[in-house]
Amino acid sequence: MDVSQRIADLQATLAAMPGAESGTYGPGVFHYKVVGKTFAILATRKTLFIMLKCDPHLVEVLRDQYAGVGHRTHLDPRYWISVDLDGDVPPEEMLRLCAHSYDQVRAKLTARQRAELAV
Repeated sequence: MDVSQRIADLQATLAAMPGAESGTYGPGVFHYKVVGKTFAILATRKTLFIMLKCDPHLVEVLRDQYAGVGHRTHLDPRYWISVDLDGDVPPEEMLRLCAHSYDQVRAKLTARQRAELAV
């Protein structure tokens, strides 16, 4: 799968999450939020990567398993990972990590906010 197709698949997957809202931080940098809380940042310009929220116990496992998983921004490295879009992480795993990130953020919402997303 080429990188442009991977980007399109990621954008479609992230936008389809219940209650997901997207916006930009500038040219080629997209953010995805649920109830105002960020669950993904997709960089599609010079360096191609996605930042995802991650269970702290899974962070080190993923970094050990894949060379394409690391950390790139000011976000807390205990809870956020960056995944290179042209790296060694399989497309299916990347989509699974997007869902995991969404679930991590959704779990921190109030019961009422979660119930509104289910409608």
